[in-house]
Parts: sequence; structure tokens; C-alpha cells
Amino acid sequence: MPADRTEPPVTAFMLVKTTPEWLAMTVAERVRAFTAEVVPVIEARARGVRSRFYDTEFYSARVTDIWVWEADDHDAYRLLIDALRETPFWDRYFTVVDLLVGTENGYARTYGLEPVATITT
Repeated sequence: MPADRTEPPVTAFMLVKTTPEWLAMTVAERVRAFTAEVVPVIEARARGVRSRFYDTEFYSARVTDIWVWEADDHDAYRLLIDALRETPFWDRYFTVVDLLVGTENGYARTYGLEPVATITT
């Protein structure tokens, strides 16, 4: 990769389903479990990672949530997944149904094109 280019961010759409253990907790217990058992491990092991969360349980029976993780690069993403796998998040509180990982506008970078996007007002 030329010195003037940086690696594009890695975006992962993590499709998950809540487990009976997670649903048996109160909302306060869920918040405590996530902030005490999951967040500190991510913060200690992964850098350059941001997240957003989407509820889908009212539209899908197979996937209850979509967690969008954006990592600065593939190494940051790998460290995130390694960290999550060492917490109760992975297969205890949530079942990871699928991981869809990509880079935004990769085709444009590959072919030296301007990204095609729609914007409506």
C-alpha cells in the first residue's frame, strides 16, 4: 500500500440473538453485566473500535440485535473479536448468528472511482 494511503476502516455487522440467560435478567442486571463484564475487557484489549447497536427483535425472530463495530484496521477488529470471545457476551448472553465484515466503498478504492451513494433531502 502506498505511504500516502491508509487502510480503510473495517465495519462488522454482528447479527446476534439474545439467550434465555440474558432475557432472565432485569434491565439493571443487563446493564451491570455489560458494563462490568464486557466493556472493560474490550477497553483493555482493543483500541480504535467504535460501536452502535440496533434492536431488531420486533422485526426478526432469528436475529434480535445488530451490533455494528467499526475498527480502524483488521488488527483492531481481530483484537475486538478475541476480547468478546473471552467474555460472557459470546455464546452465554448472546448467540452470534452471523458476522458480515467489509470496508465501505471497497469497489471505489479498488478501481479508483468516486463512491456512488444516494442522498435525499
